[in-house]
Amino acid sequence: MKITDPYLSGILEQVCERNPCQPEFQQAVAEVLSTLSPVIHRRPELREMGVIERLVEPERIITFRVSWTDDKNKVQVNRGFRVQFNSAIGPYKGGLRFHPSVNASIIKFLGFEQIFKNSLTGLPIGGAKGGADFDPKGKSEWEIMRFCQSFMTELSRHIGADTDIPAGDIGVGSREVGYLYGQYHRVRNEVTGAITGKGQSYGGSHVRPEATGYGLCYFTEEMLGGIGESFDGKRVVISGAGNVAVFSHEKATELGAKVVAMSDSSGYIVDEDGVQLDIVREIKEKKRGRISEYAERVRGSVYVPDSAGIWNVPCDIALPCATQNELGLLSAKELVKNGCMCVAEGANMPCTPDAMDYFLENGVLYGPAKAANAGGVATSALEMAQNSMRYTWKFSKVDARLRDIMVNIYKNATAAAEEYGTPGNLVVGANIAGFNKVADAMLSHGISY
Repeated sequence: MKITDPYLSGILEQVCERNPCQPEFQQAVAEVLSTLSPVIHRRPELREMGVIERLVEPERIITFRVSWTDDKNKVQVNRGFRVQFNSAIGPYKGGLRFHPSVNASIIKFLGFEQIFKNSLTGLPIGGAKGGADFDPKGKSEWEIMRFCQSFMTELSRHIGADTDIPAGDIGVGSREVGYLYGQYHRVRNEVTGAITGKGQSYGGSHVRPEATGYGLCYFTEEMLGGIGESFDGKRVVISGAGNVAVFSHEKATELGAKVVAMSDSSGYIVDEDGVQLDIVREIKEKKRGRISEYAERVRGSVYVPDSAGIWNVPCDIALPCATQNELGLLSAKELVKNGCMCVAEGANMPCTPDAMDYFLENGVLYGPAKAANAGGVATSALEMAQNSMRYTWKFSKVDARLRDIMVNIYKNATAAAEEYGTPGNLVVGANIAGFNKVADAMLSHGISY
């Protein structure tokens, strides 16, 4: 991931100077800029109008205090964030993450990635991200509810159905979205599509819980089809055991694959007979337990207390669905040595830059997150459309739309890679395809955007 163009390297230097101690954000910007040199050379107006200089600077950053009381009636204080990065092609759209690791760098990296991901969907939505350094794990239902209500009391000032539409992310599932939307409704006295990922009883869309995992598999299916392969009969390893991982397992299995390993933050399990999804879901969703319980219940399965070691399990297809930078160079080498033919990112930026480069250098099919995991935000935008219509589409219609969107993302990224001289490189193709649409809109609006 090298930037040889002096103009683009100068922009990255400025980003690093302005945003010290923000490695994730710097990494995300560097990854995109490393692919844009051919676009800048072909389109000099982008340089003249300072499009990239504007693109790497968020339109708005909101940081706020979140005060709440725990079950012992003790006051707790967390920090909340919302980075409204770019609204050139539509209202801000991006999830909320509740996790102790959340800081300005994490949220800015996610928001920057969201610009291109949302653009790739072909839908009119801009890029944003938000969250808080709050950890829902170990908290009671009442504590989570009180935190969500306090968080939304402040955030509600800055969002709306035509302005900024948050959704869920790590630590923000259906329970948290319900509490957040309930408080938004109370504070704003509005029943609108101001939040997506809602329950179906109050405006949510079919397929939204499944969307990121299903979309990941639809995109992977297109990648495999490009070389005459498919999921059928393949061994799959999936990191994580949350929403994305669970529905990736479900769809991959439906398409004929066998998922042999899954993980959580404590370790990973291997089941050579195929990981039984119903047991994983019972442990993680109903009991909110650790994945180690799987090995206690399923004879012949093995638990290893090292989540990073999951990539040592031989597989044909790897789907990293846990968190950023979870798959490094050593793991990439192990996957290639064991014959892995395809890696598609279900999490945001789960592969380190050197791991990504190693996959590309060794001919591994590689689906970057901004393309491969765009199914969640795509279906969120479909939820917004249904909310605007005061109407609900059937599961089959939403699923068909989701599949069409993921197929088109693959086609557009492939075409852009071909057009700009890097055939088969979906990293370059996805970045350029997403960037060009946003850049065109920014040029049309003048320098105010």
